[in-house]
Amino acid sequence: MSKIKLLYVEDELFLGKIVKESLETRGFEVFMESDGAKATALFKKTGPDICVLDVMLPNKDGFTIAGEIRNIDETVPIIFLTAKTQTEDVLKGFSSGGNDYIRKPFSMEELIVRIQNALHAKRDSPEPMETDSVLIGKFTFHLNRQLLTDGKENRKLSFRESELLKLLYGNRDKVIDRKDILNLLWGNDSFFNSRNLDVYVTKLRSYLKEDPSLEIITIKGIGYRFVI
Repeated sequence: MSKIKLLYVEDELFLGKIVKESLETRGFEVFMESDGAKATALFKKTGPDICVLDVMLPNKDGFTIAGEIRNIDETVPIIFLTAKTQTEDVLKGFSSGGNDYIRKPFSMEELIVRIQNALHAKRDSPEPMETDSVLIGKFTFHLNRQLLTDGKENRKLSFRESELLKLLYGNRDKVIDRKDILNLLWGNDSFFNSRNLDVYVTKLRSYLKEDPSLEIITIKGIGYRFVI
């Protein structure tokens, strides 16, 4: 059985060495590059099955690299690694063609699971994946078209419904502060906007209720956690 080829772009050499060796012990063939400007050339040369890209890189950032890769291959899974905590970076990551997003520091077990999930989603896709779509449980969320579908019903989302779902999905299994959501999507955390957020969360819950594995949990006094 051939090894899964993985492109790993990371400029923190000590961390990169540890991650590369750990992945290789799990049976991956890892091609590592520390210079962002050389990443796309290495992708063309090696033809990896999956890419793991740090966001902050010398000479060219991970989002730019992802965009270049998407011009070459529309289906290869791309996972971003970053120390950034700004929620807008999550949205930027998906809009540049990313499939997943992991914040540093991370455990190797988490990285392995995310890689396996991304590869599994690609294998099980009945047709070529759109660069602007992600799988959320039984649903496919077409980000740019603001469309949520389960194969039977297509639901057109409003702009804020779409942006909120992007944010929840990009931070899945993590608690997102209400203030962060309000400031990002509405520009401020006023009482009026806070009530609007409650309405939008209720709407998304109703849209996703057909899949019991999906849940938007309210963390009282803090925010929300999207569980898949």
